[in-house]
Amino acid sequence: MFESLSQRLNQSFKALRGQARLSEDNIRDALRDVRMALLEADVALPVVKDFVAEVRQKALGEEVLRSLSPGQVFIKIVNDELTRLMGSHNDRLDLQARPPVVILMAGLQGSGKTTTSAKLALWLKEREKKRVLMVSTDVYRPAAMEQLASLGRDIAVEVFPSHPSQAPVQIARDALDAARKQVYDVLIVDTAGRLHVDEEMMAEARDLTAAVQPTELLFVVDAMTGQDAVNTAKAFDTALPLTGVILTKADGDARGGAALSIRAISGKPIKFLGVGEKVRKGLEAFHPERMASRILGMGDIVSLVEQVQQEVDVEQAQRMTDKLRKGKGFDLEDFREQLRQVERMGGLTSILDKLPGMSEIPSEAQEALQDKKPMRRLEAIINSMTMEERRHPEIIKASRRRRIAAGSGTTVAEVNKLLKQFEMMQKMFKKMGKGGKGLGRLLGMNPRNLMKGGMPFQ
Repeated sequence: MFESLSQRLNQSFKALRGQARLSEDNIRDALRDVRMALLEADVALPVVKDFVAEVRQKALGEEVLRSLSPGQVFIKIVNDELTRLMGSHNDRLDLQARPPVVILMAGLQGSGKTTTSAKLALWLKEREKKRVLMVSTDVYRPAAMEQLASLGRDIAVEVFPSHPSQAPVQIARDALDAARKQVYDVLIVDTAGRLHVDEEMMAEARDLTAAVQPTELLFVVDAMTGQDAVNTAKAFDTALPLTGVILTKADGDARGGAALSIRAISGKPIKFLGVGEKVRKGLEAFHPERMASRILGMGDIVSLVEQVQQEVDVEQAQRMTDKLRKGKGFDLEDFREQLRQVERMGGLTSILDKLPGMSEIPSEAQEALQDKKPMRRLEAIINSMTMEERRHPEIIKASRRRRIAAGSGTTVAEVNKLLKQFEMMQKMFKKMGKGGKGLGRLLGMNPRNLMKGGMPFQ
C-alpha cells in the first residue's frame, strides 16, 4: 500500500534535502510535487487542498526558514500532517461495554465483510483473549451463511446457526440472546450488502442496529475502489451511526487514496486494514503515525517488533539463541524453521515493507519479493534431504545434490544456490553467537521504547 505515493514523495524531497536554506520558491516547488503525488494517489481534491495549505503555512514559518536542516524539518511537517489527516492515533475498539459487546459489520457486496468478520473474530480471540460468537444475517447472497460457518470452523470460533428463510432482524436478536445466555464476550453480526447503496439495504441496516444496539458499527470497504470507497463511506455514515472503518484489500492498493481521504471526508476513524485473502494474520490495527512513517520511506519498526513478538515462537527462538551461544552449529533444520517463521509473519514483503528505505527499491524488485514461490522451493529442497544431511550439510556432495534436486522437483543449480545461501547465514549466526545476542534480541524489545522521542527523520 502507498508504494507509488512513497516513491513520488521521496523524489520530491530529494531536492530539498540538498538545500542549505529553504525559500518560498523551493517550498512552492516541493508543494507542487506533493500536490501532484497526492492527486495521483487518488486522494480527494478537497483533502489535497487542505493538506497542502496546512503544510505551506507551517513550512513558511520562522522555525523552518531559519533551521540548519530545513529539508528534514519540512519532511517532519509533511509527516505530522499525514498523521493528522489519517486520525493522529489508533482508535481502538470499545470493548469496555457490558458483554456481549455487539459489533455490526456493514458495507457493499464484495467488500469482504464475511471474511473480515472472521479475521476480526480471530484477532479478538488471539489478541484480546475474548470469547467470540459470529452470526450471518445475509439471507440474500447464496452460501453466505455457509461461508461464515466454514470460516468459523477454520479458526475455531463459534457461529450461531441461521437460515435464509429467517428474517435478518430475528436472526440477530436470537444470536444476541444466545450470546447473553452462553456468556460470550463479543457478538459479531455479518450483514447483507448490495452492489450499490440503496434505501432497502440502509433500512435493513437501521433495523438491525435498532434491534441489537451495537457498540461498534464498522463500515467495511474495499481500499482498491479509491474515491468510490470515500463516497460510499460518507453515504453510510449519513444513514447509520458508524463508529469506524475497516479497509480491506489494502495490500493490493498501491495508491492509498482511500486511507488518506476517508477520515477527512467521513470523520470516521480507520480502525483496521485487511490484507490478503487468508483469515489468519490478515488484519492489522491501523496506526496513522506508523502509516505516515511508512509513506515517507522511514519504515515501521514498532509494528515489526510487535509482529515478531506476536508471531515468533519465543521458546524456539530462545533455544536457537542458547544453541548459538554454546557454539553449536546452525544447520539446515534451523534454516527451514527460519523460513517457516518468515512465512508465519506474512512473508518477506510483510517484513521488508516495515523497514526504512523500501520506497527506494524499484517496483520490479518489490514485485519479485512478493512472489512466495522461491521460499516454498527452498523449503521443498530441504524437505527432500535426509535428517543426517540437514544436520551435517557438508556431506551433501554431487550425487546427493542430484537426488535432492530430483526429489524436490528443482534443479541442481537451485540446490547449489540454497547451500551457498545457507553457508552465508551460518557465518552470520556464528558471529551473532559469539556476541551472545542471538535471535531473541527483537523479542525483548519494548515497542513503546522505540517511539520515545519519535522516529528519526533523514
